[in-house]
Amino acid sequence: MLLIKDAECVATMDDAGTEWHQASVLIKGSEIVAVGPTADLPPDLLAQATQTIDARGHIVIPGLVNTHHHMFQSLTRAIPAAQNAELFGWLRTLYPIWAGLTPDMVHVSTQVAMAELLHSGCTTSSDHLYIYPNGVRLDDSIAAAQEIGMRFHASRGSMSVGESDGGLPPDHLVEREDNILRDSRRLVETFHDTRRHAMVRVALAPCSPFSVSPDLMRESALLARSFKQGVRLHTHLAENDHDVAYSLERFKLTPTQYAESLGWLGADVWHAHCVKLDDHGITRFAATGTGVAHCPCSNMRLASGIAPVRRMLDAGVKVGLGVDGSASNDAGHLMAEARQAMLLARVGRSLEPFGCDHGPASMSARDALRLATRGGAQVLGRSDDIGQIAPGHAADLAIFDLRTLGMAGSAVHDPLASLLMCHGQTTAWTIVNGRVVTDHGQLMNVDQGKLVERHNQMARQLAGA
Repeated sequence: MLLIKDAECVATMDDAGTEWHQASVLIKGSEIVAVGPTADLPPDLLAQATQTIDARGHIVIPGLVNTHHHMFQSLTRAIPAAQNAELFGWLRTLYPIWAGLTPDMVHVSTQVAMAELLHSGCTTSSDHLYIYPNGVRLDDSIAAAQEIGMRFHASRGSMSVGESDGGLPPDHLVEREDNILRDSRRLVETFHDTRRHAMVRVALAPCSPFSVSPDLMRESALLARSFKQGVRLHTHLAENDHDVAYSLERFKLTPTQYAESLGWLGADVWHAHCVKLDDHGITRFAATGTGVAHCPCSNMRLASGIAPVRRMLDAGVKVGLGVDGSASNDAGHLMAEARQAMLLARVGRSLEPFGCDHGPASMSARDALRLATRGGAQVLGRSDDIGQIAPGHAADLAIFDLRTLGMAGSAVHDPLASLLMCHGQTTAWTIVNGRVVTDHGQLMNVDQGKLVERHNQMARQLAGA
């Protein structure tokens, strides 16, 4: 049993938004068994702890949930030729580089991406791997997650429509659709775990309207729903103006209409970006329980626009956060992403008609943290076991030191808001499934120094440097 004792604040992110002060969290195995002010918890229960973390001067929050990433892209961060490109040009620049990916590269880049997430307080992450050259398999990512100790939703991405058929990717990077569906079935049957506190789940994720066919979208949805285990569906949608124009020209439908025509709206579906989701789309997403992975930094980096997140939330759409691919964000710090979501929502609101009166109040620090915890859990279909600190929930926690230079003068006023109002904090400890996986900037299960060194060597090799 692990006791996190005497924290300055424990922000549970429960339905009531409870924040305990001078509080403790008791963990048994992978599960939270008690939380509250230390003075109110039974002494005989606390005495059962076999390990104690002294959390005085710290804040404890639920582990953050990342709902969209392309972890292999950590190998191509800040590639000069792609630094100033919008989405389609960015992809055309990087496709030829990614064609050199190997299984080892995917394994190492996945762990680097996960390490960055873990240090930022993220304990559960989705990943969308949609490119499979040179023997790469989704198994490589899953093995990396199991070694480093992160809770993982592995999405079997795919591309099947190349340039010669009107798609965006080069022909040599697309796969046969029957092979995609066959491998998707294999992965679900091998890895998908529906048990409470599961560490690995699988989703089916054809990449985008401009890289897969309607048939693959339709067949993937049918396959996912043929399993009784609750296999979810994921793709990119309405990411920028070019994306919308492609759907209108090729399918004669808006992105939302196209998705709905293929069975891609529903409580088991979440779409990435949705920057250009119109009022009809927001209404249909809310009515069908369809989720959104909001990726503010990537949307800004590629100049895609400002997603109407406040309108989505007000309409009842499920919204979580995603850091997106490291090459389109160049960072994987989910707490910083939450901060950016908060700030961008305020700017975006002020740009809407008559919105300036509501700009600064459009998203509070607590709203943003809720997106990063409860929102992400909801989008991934895990509201029942992650995203909050409560008895029976998974012991996924992020612990931050409030006495750092970056929070001087803020944590004394509002410890929770200081995590969002100030920038780029790193955890003192990150706990996943009851196990400490980072301790003051170091990974516990992988040699961090050797990992970074090997990753940098691979990045040079992949780019031909």
